[in-house]
Amino acid sequence: MTSKAASFLTPRRLWAHGLILALCLWSVYIWNITTPGLLDRAGNLKGTDFLHFYTLGSLALAHRGADLYNMRLQSDLAAQRIPAAAGIRYIPLYPPQVSIFFALFARLSYPCALLLWLTLSALTYGVCCYAVWRACSNLSSYKLTVLILALAFPGFWHLIAGGQVSGLALACFTLAFFAVRARHEFLAGLAFGCLIFKPQLGLAAAIIFLVTLRWRVIGGAILSAAAQLAAAWLYYGVEPLREWIHMLLRAPRLPSLLEPRIYQTHSLRTFWTMLIPWPGASLTLYLVTVLFVCGLTIACWRSRLSLSLRYSALLLATVLLSPHLTVYDLVILAPAFLLLSDWVITQPDDPATPAFKLLLYLAFVLPLLGPLARWTHLQLSVPVMAALLYGIWNLGRRSAPVPHSL
Repeated sequence: MTSKAASFLTPRRLWAHGLILALCLWSVYIWNITTPGLLDRAGNLKGTDFLHFYTLGSLALAHRGADLYNMRLQSDLAAQRIPAAAGIRYIPLYPPQVSIFFALFARLSYPCALLLWLTLSALTYGVCCYAVWRACSNLSSYKLTVLILALAFPGFWHLIAGGQVSGLALACFTLAFFAVRARHEFLAGLAFGCLIFKPQLGLAAAIIFLVTLRWRVIGGAILSAAAQLAAAWLYYGVEPLREWIHMLLRAPRLPSLLEPRIYQTHSLRTFWTMLIPWPGASLTLYLVTVLFVCGLTIACWRSRLSLSLRYSALLLATVLLSPHLTVYDLVILAPAFLLLSDWVITQPDDPATPAFKLLLYLAFVLPLLGPLARWTHLQLSVPVMAALLYGIWNLGRRSAPVPHSL
């Protein structure tokens, strides 16, 4: 059954499916935002989440560190600067240095700042995909297909539609991949440490490199994260950092603000939360599956698997383990799709190849069906990603463990 389904997924069909998907997604996006003013056809502010970063940048310009974690005040400030944003509120969970980064954007009008940010996000995504594609020698004959599928990737579409910052996380993971590839462990750690602006995305890497005793990676990550927080301390003082930690601790008690559309999340925690109506049981299942995913990923990194497979396992584990991961964060999986596709091409006779082809296809398209989880309470993308990770681990079982080296 799996072999028949995988044989259907020829390069020509993937090209056609990707083209249809890209045309549909971007046609909807363009139609939605081509309205006069700052509201789209659905009545939402254009750029949606970018409003939050624009407001944080406005606070940074005025050195108002004491207001970085005041939701009501930020909502009022956003309405003052952009009247169309009246009534919109965001839970402030980003560390203080994020506001400093967006101070440059806050100097511009909202439309100009949004256009600049979306352009930079698209360029970041394109450069990261291109760099990883160049590292995948077996994909060199599929330039157009890779380009179309990159444009059709739902994670990228949601990144642009939401005006989010996950492109920066993709850049961190991409830089870390090339540093690991070049055996520059400390530089890889510096890249991973930059994820402190979205600390949940660094959880899997922290666990894996601590357990496998990659001390140079850990040292680089600590230095990089500390440098960012030190910059915030020098700019604002220590109080905003305390408020940030306090807000992180409070966040689990604010689920309606943290995850207003839980059906658009794609991690193990929200998978069990949607599926199991009893909080205690869902938390227990989350912790059990976290241990399982950690075990599989650590085993992958201790095996003789190629870096492409091990790094793909890390990216999948990052998504699965994250306590909070929304659909636009799936953009960090772009390197994994390229690296695993490259492996599939080199292993046409491997018995695992048909399953990998099918799972990659499903992992790519299933985020589009996320809203169905509102009624089914089953986020199908999560078990598919877990199956991909299990498949990588299964490949690693064929090889013996190796010494602690990248």
